[in-house]
Amino acid sequence: MRGVALIAVGALVLVVAAVLGPAAIAGGKPKTGEEPGAISRADLVGVNFVESCRFSHQAPDDPIVFPGKPGASHQHTFVGNRTTDAFSSFGSLRSGSTTCMRPDDTAAYWVPTLYQGTTPILPQGATIYYRRGTLAEVSPFPNNLRVIAGDAAATSPQGMRVTFWSCGIVSGAGRSETVPTCPDARGSFLRLHIRFPECWDGRQLDSADHKSHMAYATRRGCPSTHPVEVPQITQIYRYPTRGGEGFSL
Repeated sequence: MRGVALIAVGALVLVVAAVLGPAAIAGGKPKTGEEPGAISRADLVGVNFVESCRFSHQAPDDPIVFPGKPGASHQHTFVGNRTTDAFSSFGSLRSGSTTCMRPDDTAAYWVPTLYQGTTPILPQGATIYYRRGTLAEVSPFPNNLRVIAGDAAATSPQGMRVTFWSCGIVSGAGRSETVPTCPDARGSFLRLHIRFPECWDGRQLDSADHKSHMAYATRRGCPSTHPVEVPQITQIYRYPTRGGEGFSL
């Protein structure tokens, strides 16, 4: 396993964007600004919207990087929209069915397929977190926004700010840049975490490298080049294995 090389996770953000606005991301009862105290910094920390999606299918397709070119990508594992392929569009995904808990979430999510040797290891499912990345006002996703995380050309770990492996909270094991061997304990199984950028330039739904229209926030918030904060997506894929040697993406 070369760290987390070849990680180029995709999310074609669709219907969820239409139902998420600043009040939804802030969590709890929406504030009007007229009640005592209105909105404090404490109201905006750690809140999120959570989705759970089962495995859907796998294919060597990538509708962001290789649109209209079936078979041009490395093998991907898809959760969420059941129809995702190289020809997927905003319209096709809106009308497609989903493996997600909420039937209105027809967004497409995918990750490079995990292999043990030459055997694909399919995830049991994925948990998708939509979080507040900064304390700034959060804007809903524009329809048809396309976002990737990671670098498909990487030959070494890319840093745990973007992606890392774990064995689950109950395992007692920490985060790892490479596939760990999870403890032999109940609930201890391999997980892959991917964090997406949360700052948008406010103009482009995609860019030539599929990255330049998005950026990661810093402690000071979104950079001036990407001033619009959208929900920060984290995907966690759960695999029915305890990991170890011989795994690759």
